[in-house]
Amino acid sequence: MHKIDGYIMRTVGGAMLLVMLVVLSLDVIFAFIGELEDTERGYQTLQALWYVALTLPRRIYDYLPLGAFMGCLVGLGTMASSSELTVIRAAGVSLRRIVWSAMKPALIVVLLGVGIGEYVAPVTERIAQSEKAVALGAGRNVASAQGVWHREGNTFMHLNAVQPNGVLHGISLFRFDDERQLQSASFARRAIYQGDYWLLQNVTTTRIGEERTERETSSQLRWETGLSPDVLSVLIVKPENLSMSGLYTYATYLGEQGLSASRYWLAFWKKALMPLGTAVMVLVAISFVFGPLRSVTMGFRVFTGLLVGLLFKYMQDLLGPMSMVYGFNPVLAVLAPIVINGLVGAALMRRAG
Repeated sequence: MHKIDGYIMRTVGGAMLLVMLVVLSLDVIFAFIGELEDTERGYQTLQALWYVALTLPRRIYDYLPLGAFMGCLVGLGTMASSSELTVIRAAGVSLRRIVWSAMKPALIVVLLGVGIGEYVAPVTERIAQSEKAVALGAGRNVASAQGVWHREGNTFMHLNAVQPNGVLHGISLFRFDDERQLQSASFARRAIYQGDYWLLQNVTTTRIGEERTERETSSQLRWETGLSPDVLSVLIVKPENLSMSGLYTYATYLGEQGLSASRYWLAFWKKALMPLGTAVMVLVAISFVFGPLRSVTMGFRVFTGLLVGLLFKYMQDLLGPMSMVYGFNPVLAVLAPIVINGLVGAALMRRAG
């Protein structure tokens, strides 16, 4: 029986690995082609290649649930097409044991995903985004398209690039009064963190009065703000690419500033429930093989798998923004597709058993 368990695990695990290699190869090629569009602005080909390489952990994390689902569907589907599952069942192996054997590679995928998503992908993504922004001339432009916006009190700021070592490039500060009238606008080419404040360098400030404006330049200027390098390193990365600890830290900070953090809480719960979602998708794949897709061609299984995977993703992508617009708990937006797919998979497995 242990040989049968090992054979099922190797078949399903190998299929998961093959699916991941195919999907990642296509994604990396198209991503590199997309990055080459920026070479017209002084962005070098090697820099584009390095950017794609740094974002590879994030891409692996994004495709792990799909790889587990499709790999299980393809691996067990191959065994079903060659009647191996029929022989295994005839040998007295229970359906529950086959399901558990197929689930083991998925558990490895889940653990791998948690490790990459929490400790690897956020770091490499942060480095990739900051290095690309610097390569595109982050310190030379006022509020470039590559940067991020943030608000702290009555000050709106735009940062062209945030480096992990506590260095900012291209800082634009717009200060308003309580009546939302612009008081001053400043631009600094660079800022260096000094422990409890930032030191702005090459600063140009325009003060706006009722009758005239005044322009001042400074080689260095002290900038007091509640933003630390840890908080800023979270700011430059999309919420879905952050670690759970980073999401929690920044969402708490936004709450203290009186700003909406629903987008970051939504991303937090997506990451927290990713292992459960992956396990449910694998259960659905297994139920398909033992149920309605038992005797169909491999091409039809792949087509069905893609359809179900996209449907699951679109449900989460639709319910997520709805939770922010209508104000219901983001946990429900993430959990609803998982519960629906879990009920479908359990129902099909019950019929197959």
